[in-house]
Amino acid sequence: MTQQTQLPDPEKVKQTVAKMREVCRQFDTLNFALDELIAMIEADIRNSPLTAYRLGKIKSVPQSIESET
Repeated sequence: MTQQTQLPDPEKVKQTVAKMREVCRQFDTLNFALDELIAMIEADIRNSPLTAYRLGKIKSVPQSIESET
């Protein structure tokens, strides 16, 4: 009366594991690219004259930057 559980096909398991590893590798690559992009954006923000003005490091902002806000 009890049903026996069947083991999955070993070849199918190998294929599934290989696909999952590839997906994980792709996510790792994407995360690395996003980390680099975030670092570039943060550096751009740190080097912005507007940021320096807001932090009080400079007294005036060039006219071209004031018009952007």
